[in-house]
Amino acid sequence: MNAQKIIFATDFSPGSQTTLAVASSLAKSTGAELLIVHCTVPPAVYGGAEMVTHLGEMDEKLSRERLAAITPHDPAVRVRRELLHGDPAKEVVDLARREKADLIVVGSHGRTGLERLLMGSVAESIVRRASCPVLTIKPQKVVGSPPAKQPK
Repeated sequence: MNAQKIIFATDFSPGSQTTLAVASSLAKSTGAELLIVHCTVPPAVYGGAEMVTHLGEMDEKLSRERLAAITPHDPAVRVRRELLHGDPAKEVVDLARREKADLIVVGSHGRTGLERLLMGSVAESIVRRASCPVLTIKPQKVVGSPPAKQPK
């Protein structure tokens, strides 16, 4: 594979570490730049505009901090980070087009049935919409290990 730019889309879930490892390895082996992205979803409006603005600012600050903390294990991998806003699938696909990305790497939670119907699948939507190849990674569950804790 000859890649110049690889997008790694993260939702900050514990399983994203597996996906980051794959994306980083591909970026290192091809010499590509790794673009690490996260998309914040605008908060639902429950009060006046001031409250919504304040919640959005808090969410953006936290997201920027969490995004900055994501680093490949190999410091030789060239990294850039982007914080997007809106529908995650649409924003990641639009970024891939603008950046002329060669590959998008995204984790898949593997939801099925009613849960998938109600929640949808960001990864599936990216696969359907993207103009470049998309690699989906389903995180492995280790038998006998306790469930991973969600970051606060």
